[in-house]
Amino acid sequence: MPILVYESVTEKPVIWLGTARDDLRGFPADVRQVAGFQLWRVQRGLEPNDWKPMPAVGLGVREIRVHTALGHRVLYIAKFDEAVYVLHAFQKRTQRTPKRDVEVARQRLGELVRRRRHRSR
Repeated sequence: MPILVYESVTEKPVIWLGTARDDLRGFPADVRQVAGFQLWRVQRGLEPNDWKPMPAVGLGVREIRVHTALGHRVLYIAKFDEAVYVLHAFQKRTQRTPKRDVEVARQRLGELVRRRRHRSR
């Protein structure tokens, strides 16, 4: 008789920075559902189904890609033990990620790093 072993998987909390949560809430329902499922995967230590690294924002930042008639993106960082931080969510209309969106995410990441550094003192 086989023995079943269940391993408890802890989920990291998701912390939304800036307007990221409100921005994602503005997406169509089907996009919100896919993005939410992909973030749930990240919380459990898995990779999203469709993602790419975003070194232009910072080391460890990734982009969840949701494809519909328009592209939707969720930028996050999960390398910290305490949480998954969602930096930015936006609709993408061209192949290239707009500089404004990269800069928003970069600024939020910088603020996050400063707050974490200040807390550790």
